[in-house]
Amino acid sequence: MKKDRRNFIKKSALATGGIVLGANAMSASSYRKIIGSNDRVRVGISGFSNRAKGALIPAFNGHSKIQNFEIVGVSDIWNRRRDEGVAFIQEMTGNKVKKWENNEEMYAKDKIDAVIISTADFQHALHTVEAATAKKDVYCEKPFAETMADARIGMKAVNDSGIIFQIGSQRRSGANYHTANDFIKSGKFGDIVMVEMTWNVNQPGRWRLPKLIREIRESDTDWKRYQMNRPEAAWDPRKYLEYRLFWPYSSGIPGQWMSHQIDTVHWFSGLNHPRSVAANGGIYLWKDGRKNFDTMSAVFDYGPSDDMGSGFQVTYSSRFTNSAGGTKEIYYSNGGELNLDTNKVSDNGGLSERHAKAMDMLPNKLEAFDLADNAPKAVTSANTGVDDMTSLHMLNWMECVRSRKTTNGPIEAAYNHSIANIMTTAAMRTGLKATFDEATQNVMAGGKIFQY
Repeated sequence: MKKDRRNFIKKSALATGGIVLGANAMSASSYRKIIGSNDRVRVGISGFSNRAKGALIPAFNGHSKIQNFEIVGVSDIWNRRRDEGVAFIQEMTGNKVKKWENNEEMYAKDKIDAVIISTADFQHALHTVEAATAKKDVYCEKPFAETMADARIGMKAVNDSGIIFQIGSQRRSGANYHTANDFIKSGKFGDIVMVEMTWNVNQPGRWRLPKLIREIRESDTDWKRYQMNRPEAAWDPRKYLEYRLFWPYSSGIPGQWMSHQIDTVHWFSGLNHPRSVAANGGIYLWKDGRKNFDTMSAVFDYGPSDDMGSGFQVTYSSRFTNSAGGTKEIYYSNGGELNLDTNKVSDNGGLSERHAKAMDMLPNKLEAFDLADNAPKAVTSANTGVDDMTSLHMLNWMECVRSRKTTNGPIEAAYNHSIANIMTTAAMRTGLKATFDEATQNVMAGGKIFQY
């Protein structure tokens, strides 16, 4: 664990696809016996981001006393964020908190049992590898990976180590989403024939941090360590702080927004990834030097690979330039729709009696009901001050760390949303239809493996 990050990533992720286990590494079976029901679980924060500050740490803190969990330290390579993270947590909890300059130092001290990863998008899978190597349970923000090489090494590390892993796709802990999943899988909804998804905002400042850009200096952080296995580049504070606007540090819209919604398609349908994706977009209005699109649309074909005559289509669109339409997540069957914006199942668009009779068929109309009214009532440990799904998702992880049961957002979910994201990125950046090679687990575009 004392090796520098570049050598670690080169040897583990890029060369062998495996993970490097230290001399004191334990087997998965012995690790499961470590944490007793009455033992305090010590947690480290890897990356004191706005997401960590605004949602993850408050959600954790709301459940920490009853679950007997404690944040004991913050790892961040930027000295400012490191200090701010310690001050924030100490003020919130009243507990003394350590600070570590990087993850290697955090794991070398061996003072934690689990870690919450909230670093830059492209780092999530590789930081998961580090945690798995150190045998630390992981709550990891989405997206999991922006390249298949990182996704493969990340999933292998989790599976080989036996750690408890939760991807931050909090819809998977939403009561209404569980009701929707149960309803679709019961067969009462009928076959999915189409899914429409949107995520629209009108926010020129989304993911922009101009004040911090002016204030940060390269000497304040570790730029080389930050880049990990991405192509080496000269210091750029925008790529460090506004990474969501710059490929290959982030895919932008697919990784940040689409990953949430496309994950529900995999969950509800039982399919792991699209058969193909066609997509395009551009920087149509906010020409501020960004490289990731401010507007995009994608069309997905889903279904079993051995039966091209069955399945369904998913359309996804998103823009920064006009908020009309907001977010939309609607599943259609021949009998109607399941709308996760209104939380209602209705017969909207279902097969009418007139049109059914013309083809000597029976009409098909879903019985209306409210997903929220029929959802199981959530029981939480405390009022965390954040949205219910994030709070419940964090609680689910904490409970699974104790029980060693599989979380609501397992590594397979993280891997599968990464495939869909990367296929979308490949289609947008090459202008070609993207497919997935099951044998090699690579995203393909125009017959070639998509990388950068």
